[in-house]
Amino acid sequence: MAIFHMQINTVSRSSGRNAPASAAYRAGERIRNERTGALYDHRNRRDVLHKEIVLPTRLAVPPQWAQDRASLWNAAERIESRENSRVAREYMVALPAELSAAARVRLARTFSHEIADRYGVAVDLAVHAPRPFGDPRNFHAHLLASTREVRPEGFGPKAGLDMNGTVRAELGLPSGRAEFAALRQRWAELVNEHLQAAQLEMRVDARSLAAQGIDREPLPRLPRAAISAERRGERSEVAERIRERYRARVAARAERAAGAGSASAAGTRAAAPLEGAQARQHQAVRDWLEYRAAQGPGTPGAASSAERVRREALAAWRERRAKGAEPTGTSRSGAHDSGAQPQEAPGADRDLSW
Repeated sequence: MAIFHMQINTVSRSSGRNAPASAAYRAGERIRNERTGALYDHRNRRDVLHKEIVLPTRLAVPPQWAQDRASLWNAAERIESRENSRVAREYMVALPAELSAAARVRLARTFSHEIADRYGVAVDLAVHAPRPFGDPRNFHAHLLASTREVRPEGFGPKAGLDMNGTVRAELGLPSGRAEFAALRQRWAELVNEHLQAAQLEMRVDARSLAAQGIDREPLPRLPRAAISAERRGERSEVAERIRERYRARVAARAERAAGAGSASAAGTRAAAPLEGAQARQHQAVRDWLEYRAAQGPGTPGAASSAERVRREALAAWRERRAKGAEPTGTSRSGAHDSGAQPQEAPGADRDLSW
């Protein structure tokens, strides 16, 4: 079954990464970082199914420097001067295993062209096959994009998600958060369009599980190092802890679902009396406010009268609340146990496993 997966990362010097190394690894090539002199050779890779550099179509004559992988990413390194500069941005997406090899490449290429044209950047596309001993459905693509616009003479200003927030606002562009959401939605639309063109009924959805109405604990995502260790036959304590926490969440969700049925009946019985108590509380407050307004600020003795009325109204409100807020046979804590669950953190129910 096709799944939705889109992960957007940055290649930043602050994390010890650089653009030539990232490009060499994804494309399975040999590239030297001219800034540091380090050489990265990944020509032994056998899982790179397709690779190409996509440039904006507005460039009538694509510059030669941007069509060569080593030249492109060394230029991206040279133009950044800070030690914590972002030198590239990566979009990693899952490609449906149900599509043919050619259809998967067309899908990844279409998205690459859209990103290149939307932001005016260079996109280095690499389509990878599943790794040995891994999930045989794990076809995926790496779209390594420049953080700056591509111009005939070289790189221009920051673009896309790497544009300064103030500049985005001045240009009337959506916020970075909205841009992330738009990219995720667009990728889901492209995947579904290609699935439909292949006459496949399955579809993907960029929304969270909760938004889709799916009551399921999202599958955990293991760190790359943990996966690599287990593939070598080694034990990964990190992976074991993640799986254990996942099993605990699944068990807790099952318990909540079992208890929701019995608690819902008690919550229904408590709803009507609570609504009546709330109405009485509001009425007491309204009585007090109306009387205070009738006194007016210029009325002799208004301050002392208003204070006396306020105390009387407050006492009446508390008396009404004591009589009506707790229905017979239902405790206040019981009202809160009527199946309501705490909200999860934003994005916590996204299914990122693949």
